[in-house]
Amino acid sequence: MRETELWRRLEHHLGSAYARVWAEQHVMADLAGRTAVEALAAGVPPKTVWRACWAALELPASER
Repeated sequence: MRETELWRRLEHHLGSAYARVWAEQHVMADLAGRTAVEALAAGVPPKTVWRACWAALELPASER
């Protein structure tokens, strides 16, 4: 997964205005206590970040 796909999915589920805010503010244990933006900046693969976001947002398995 590329980072652009991660952002596309987040915008699909959260809306374009809120996706970035959520990704900058929502801290996730699955990302070692980092936000999605912090994890990406630290070099965590976008697919790993998406899986953490997917779990945090409690999305259906079909969206994984």
